[in-house]
Amino acid sequence: MADEAKLGKQWQNDELDAIVADYFDMLEADLSGQPYVKSRHSQALMAQIGRTHRSVEFKHQNISAVLDELGMPWIPGYIPKRNYQNAIFDAIDRYLTLHPAILDRVPAAPTLAVPPSTVFVDAPVLAAEHRPIPDRLHRLVQKFDPVERDYRNHSLGQAGESFVVDLERRQLAQVDRADLARRVRWVAAEDGDGAGYDILSFDPRGCTRLIEVKTTNGSARTPFYLSRNERGVAQERPGEWCIYRVHLFAREPHVFTITPPLENFVHLRPETWRASF
Repeated sequence: MADEAKLGKQWQNDELDAIVADYFDMLEADLSGQPYVKSRHSQALMAQIGRTHRSVEFKHQNISAVLDELGMPWIPGYIPKRNYQNAIFDAIDRYLTLHPAILDRVPAAPTLAVPPSTVFVDAPVLAAEHRPIPDRLHRLVQKFDPVERDYRNHSLGQAGESFVVDLERRQLAQVDRADLARRVRWVAAEDGDGAGYDILSFDPRGCTRLIEVKTTNGSARTPFYLSRNERGVAQERPGEWCIYRVHLFAREPHVFTITPPLENFVHLRPETWRASF
């Protein structure tokens, strides 16, 4: 039963820590394919902290919104709501600092059996470049930078590339081009990085496709790095080069494609420098 003294009052740190920990327990079950019942978790949490069902559900949606900003998967059914209480950022910071492994999750067995036609989705609409977010959230995103995190997670990148190689071969086989499917090459694995693309594939007519794979467990709008070399190949061979943006990889992988000119799809901003003597 809800504690009437808490109605309309700000959540305290112990309450926030409890709901964040419980949320991540459910998220882990969801990503692992283990059964769980959200309503039972909510009831136990309400009994523990004395908050109303509406308050608990709303806070779950706040957590989803923060995880979306961090390029992480969130629990289906808890649609992100972004009118935050600032203290939620600190609670999530505390949890992730103590449990960093969840940030670099790689699925044990990516979903490969789904029909390729269900994997591809439309690219997100290009939005305004500077969407204001609270300062505390901005600092949290900087600390657990999803762009840097995905870039350094080589296991995730390799798993995404393997997923796309399989996807390309199955697509070609489905249109009776088994000959082309056999010629699909995982260039990054066979020749190493540096080509400016990861996979050599073909369209059904036999025209070359140079695919750069960018993988994230986050949503379609999670940002990503693009190297100078990759951008150079995109400019030199715009009719062949493309990005496969693999997203929601930990749960149900989806892909959208980006083709040159890249500025039609994404905002490009230089963020690194080469230092020399």
